[in-house]
Amino acid sequence: MTLEERLTAVRDVLKKESAPWGREPKIIAVTKYSTVEEILPLADLGIGDIGENRVQALREKLPGLEGKFNVHLIGRLQSNKVKYIVNDVCMIHSLDSLALAKEIDRQAQKAGRVMPALVQVNVAREPQKGGVEEEELLLFLRECARLPGLQVKGLMAIMPLGAERDQLFSLFQRMRLLLDRGRQEAIARVEMDELSMGMSQDYDLAARAGATMVRIGSALFR
Repeated sequence: MTLEERLTAVRDVLKKESAPWGREPKIIAVTKYSTVEEILPLADLGIGDIGENRVQALREKLPGLEGKFNVHLIGRLQSNKVKYIVNDVCMIHSLDSLALAKEIDRQAQKAGRVMPALVQVNVAREPQKGGVEEEELLLFLRECARLPGLQVKGLMAIMPLGAERDQLFSLFQRMRLLLDRGRQEAIARVEMDELSMGMSQDYDLAARAGATMVRIGSALFR
């Protein structure tokens, strides 16, 4: 299959599974293992958003991307590396601590911008993964709302590797519930519009549960 055929297959699944929500999830093409030459054809296929996991790789690829994409930082971000990407990314998907929130705020204010971010939730309670515990989420959102250089736009989650599909779907549903609860709190300067979840192996379940963004790599770049 060609890249275009693989993309069409992914879009067909997303359209079907997200139909009850009335909003098809945006595809964030995960380009972690892809070269600039492999990424550029996505622009002609209507993909305008890509996700990079590592700051160094992002910075190395940027010059060759010719400004054709909105670049999302989707991997875990260390506070000392925020300054290297604050002018180049459209959104940070992995906001997982107050220390990181404060550094994003500081660097964004210095750059004269407000940085959109998604709060990563450790919904599966995996000790090796980053993310805010769901019991602490509302307090964390209120703390973030006090930072003028940061704009929370929603939530993000990374699901357990090797989990059964029933478990995955239940976790995806849990994330959607947390998003809706966050919206109901109506915290000033916090928007609960985006839910980034689902990857190549489970994006169909994520779309069915109400994801607004799916992060897809290997299903496109085989």
